[in-house]
Amino acid sequence: MIGRGRFKGYNIASLRKDLISGIIVGVIAIPLGMAFAIASGVKPEYGIYTTIVAGILISLFGGSKFQIGGPTGAFIPILFAIAMEYGYENLLLAGMMAGVILVLMGLLRLGVLIKFIPRPVTIGFTAGIAVIIFTGQIASFLGLKDMKRHESFVDNMKEIGLHLSTINLYSILTAVICLAVLVLGMRYAPKVPGALVGLLCATIIAALFFSGKVTTIGSAYGDIPNTLPSFHFPVITWERVKLLLRPAFVIAMLGAIESLLSAVVADGMSGSRHNSNRELIGQGVANIAAPLFGGIPATGAIARTATNIKSGAASPLSGVIHGVVVFLILLLFAPYASSIPLAAMAPILMVVAWNMSERKEFLHLLKLKTGDSLVLFITFLLTVFADLTMAVEVGLVLAVVLFVKRMGEVHLVSKVLPDPDSVKVGAHMVTDSHDCPQIGIYNVEGPLFFGAAYRFENTMPGGGPDKQKVILLRMGKVPFIDTTGEANLAGLVKELQEDGGRLMISGIQSQPLELLKKTGLYDKIGATQFYEHTGEAINDALKVINHSKCLGCRHAAFRECTAFSGLDEASGRSTFKGRVPAVGRKLSGEL
Repeated sequence: MIGRGRFKGYNIASLRKDLISGIIVGVIAIPLGMAFAIASGVKPEYGIYTTIVAGILISLFGGSKFQIGGPTGAFIPILFAIAMEYGYENLLLAGMMAGVILVLMGLLRLGVLIKFIPRPVTIGFTAGIAVIIFTGQIASFLGLKDMKRHESFVDNMKEIGLHLSTINLYSILTAVICLAVLVLGMRYAPKVPGALVGLLCATIIAALFFSGKVTTIGSAYGDIPNTLPSFHFPVITWERVKLLLRPAFVIAMLGAIESLLSAVVADGMSGSRHNSNRELIGQGVANIAAPLFGGIPATGAIARTATNIKSGAASPLSGVIHGVVVFLILLLFAPYASSIPLAAMAPILMVVAWNMSERKEFLHLLKLKTGDSLVLFITFLLTVFADLTMAVEVGLVLAVVLFVKRMGEVHLVSKVLPDPDSVKVGAHMVTDSHDCPQIGIYNVEGPLFFGAAYRFENTMPGGGPDKQKVILLRMGKVPFIDTTGEANLAGLVKELQEDGGRLMISGIQSQPLELLKKTGLYDKIGATQFYEHTGEAINDALKVINHSKCLGCRHAAFRECTAFSGLDEASGRSTFKGRVPAVGRKLSGEL
């Protein structure tokens, strides 16, 4: 599973690069891991455990050369909701189950399917998650007391409003110091880990001047142990599995999406190519293992992965080193982490939310005022005011409905009318309102599926005494037919054959042809009625009309047919010229 190709040409210089990038990313990951854990409703050390275990395993077994894994902001609303409803122990089991699902997805080679999730859906729920993360830190930023956290966004906003009278100015000052260092660092010293520097500055100032006046990690959650927790395998029962199946599936889907998005970003920055299925397997292995040591679900972290590449990483070893660095810092400095003010953690998550919000892309799609704008807006609203699961489900359904509608509109069935300037008989005999009474030629363009079936039915000729006896469908531009389209075609064949007529098809592509053969419609139409070129079909159609009295083709009607086709009555040679008013396309020559 650990691909040798990712270490091809590895040398001492590569190791030096991995050491530098691993140390930098490891230092950055510590405050983020704790912050994400606290925001997810669990103790801060669980975020560190996740960073160590999952971070190492994702780099070893994943499909991206530079991916850095660990707890991420995207998981915060989901994990908080699960922890609130099911408890921490069940959250661990749900994470393990999600890991199993991810491994199965990778083994079944479903990695490519994640790429088909519409962009408006991903931007909508990402922006919604950003809003939830940002607003969730307002209480810590302001130092509000006696706050209760709720699953509902509206309830949390009401809670903040009810406790505004408990604002702590020392907490605000601590948060502002951290935020200022973060913003200035990103602008003037982008290579410096601003989150860590801001956290250290705010913690030192709070300890010196605001001691006892701001809430710290230690006062809220107790001391952080300087060791990994002992190995613990959760109790698995069928009842617990059924209870947690839906939360586990949501974790797996979100983890897959975030990881593969991060891998794509890494590819763009480094010029490498990731293996989607192997990446899912690596993510699955990490999420199975992390809960055994108390870790919460993890995924690919876009910001840390980008930092890893910018810092000069040469191989997946940088991700392993980043996990080892976090472990060493845990052993040596864990007791000092208890002094970190919660107010100093809030700006870090607010900046994370701001960076992940996709605000420019969000506003761009919204301004288009198209169906994609509707999908985006509804997904966003449901993420914020309902939950992520419902948001993604509704967003995908809307996207599919809009796709079907668009494809149905793309489908075109148009009748080919003669060009009077090219015929050998008087133009008065063949006009737009008086074309060939025996042969109908139709251009069919676009997929013939359930979303376009109504257009096909409405365009085909109806019954009656003047009904055309030979219908020729030019299907060279029909790439796909489903069973609904096949059923419509079968209905046309049945109606024609009952009236003694026939259907001819020219230029049919491989997929439609294979489906017609599987359903038996190919045999009903007749193998001889399928033509590679339209000209061949027209010649055969004219022969049928010329020699078949049962069709009742009168001499005048035959002259109209020959005019329509450009048939030389003496030689019997056919040169077809016609036009399609719907698209204004000229069709000429031997087709």
